Amino acid sequence: MALYLLYESASGYGLFLAHGIDEIGQNTEAVRNSVVDLNRFGKVVKLAAFNPFESALDALNQCNAVSEGQMTDELRNFLELSLPKVKEGKKPKFSLGVADPKIGSHIYEETKIPCQSNEFVLELVRGVRLHFDRFIENLKPGDLEKAQLGLGHSYSRAKVKFNVNRVDNMVIQAIFLLDTLDKDVNSFSMRVREWYSWHFPELVKIVNDNYLYAKLAKYIEDKSELSEDKLAGLVDILGDEDKAKEVIEAAKASMGQDLSPIDLINVKMFAQRVMDLAEYRKKLYDYLVVKMSDIAPNLAALIGEVVGARLISHAGSLTNLAKCPSSTLQILGAEKALFRALKTKGNTPKYGLIFHSSFIGRASAKNKGRMARYLANKCSIASRIDCFSEKSTTSFGEKLREQVEERLDFYDKGVAPRKNIEMMKAAMEDASNQDLRFVSDTEMDVEKTSEPTPKKSKKKKSKGDEDGTTTEDKENNVANGESKSGKKKKKRSLEERLEPNENDDKENGTNGDETEKKKKKKKSKDVEMEDVSEEGKKKKKKKKKSGKD
Repeated sequence: MALYLLYESASGYGLFLAHGIDEIGQNTEAVRNSVVDLNRFGKVVKLAAFNPFESALDALNQCNAVSEGQMTDELRNFLELSLPKVKEGKKPKFSLGVADPKIGSHIYEETKIPCQSNEFVLELVRGVRLHFDRFIENLKPGDLEKAQLGLGHSYSRAKVKFNVNRVDNMVIQAIFLLDTLDKDVNSFSMRVREWYSWHFPELVKIVNDNYLYAKLAKYIEDKSELSEDKLAGLVDILGDEDKAKEVIEAAKASMGQDLSPIDLINVKMFAQRVMDLAEYRKKLYDYLVVKMSDIAPNLAALIGEVVGARLISHAGSLTNLAKCPSSTLQILGAEKALFRALKTKGNTPKYGLIFHSSFIGRASAKNKGRMARYLANKCSIASRIDCFSEKSTTSFGEKLREQVEERLDFYDKGVAPRKNIEMMKAAMEDASNQDLRFVSDTEMDVEKTSEPTPKKSKKKKSKGDEDGTTTEDKENNVANGESKSGKKKKKRSLEERLEPNENDDKENGTNGDETEKKKKKKKSKDVEMEDVSEEGKKKKKKKKKSGKD
């Protein structure tokens, strides 16, 4: 039985005939040894047919189909034309060797061509791949490498396509940096407090905020120069006149030691760095809020931007978080405590990162576990909606948040919450209303942009133009050679159109007697014309008969 090999290259489909297999005895070791030597391998395998791809896009489509185990129309036509034809009712005397068993099974289902994929075939295909550029005659050196590189890049880009606005990696990096900045700002602020407290120790008790303390340390510098002249600047920083006066009074009776100008300059520079870090932290938080509204709006609306971002970063991505069940999401961040409890056979943790949510803090001690379980359930729903929905909306997150609020009231006051079906229906209605508003807004914008400019070409009607024709129309009619009779016909047609109908008369409150009379007159005229025509026909017939006689 003859064996054909199908090889999918970057430049086209190749069909090879492997002959002399009986001599080898289908020994994979013998084939493996003969693959490297082209002289030996060329005696066994020869090129039977080659079908090049038309373009790079065609190559990409064929590659995608082969990777998914699907046979395209081009491959089917190539195989049917290149392989020997089989008579009906007889078994084929050949088989097709393929590298992927999936595409082999699909080829057999569609064309009934027997396919095989085993180690022996794979070794032969490996040899074909190694010496493929030698089998094709018109292939220049380097062409195959360029085709492989271009196809590899386009195939990778097609597989890694994603929405740029919904890249969760940005949220992961932002929340990591935000946590690091919080630690750094706190440690640097403590360093500023300790450093400047040698000079002005009383300021620590007056101002508790780290950012304000660094700002004051930069503004005051030397406490001995602090006087009533700087009261306005202190009020701008602190926002409280009483505190500003208290700072001035404390500076007058301060027990701190004096610092040299160089030390004060260093303290001032370090305080400025701490202020810059604090301002950058605020900007980074705003950036995180914007990205969470694009990536996971419902999760952010339910549990907050920071906690939602921590859940995404701990899971690795929004997709991984959506795949987690609610029981796993509940203890995300408490893995050490969980495994310690399993090892010691103690109580497992009730919550992980979701403990930072305000809902669990507002719940009573006995209801914290139940609240954490309920909140994890809603977070799991919100993350799945955000991950797999094409349209971004916050209606589901807001309704889920209302459910959690109602559950809190149920635990504390016993108020029965609404059912989940009702809330989801309301969320669906809100989402559809948002879509309708968006569509109406876009239509309004389109209408505004496509509003026609006021027409200036309209001319006033002259007194003689009772029929509604303009001077331009008249000039055109004269130029086209229309006669006066044509104008009269137009006037009649216009008058007939302008005649009121019976319904119009009834609506306007007038009698329709005049219109009925006109109709009767028209009918009588038509009858008379018909009688006249019949009399004329009879006279003609009589004349003809008399002429014959």
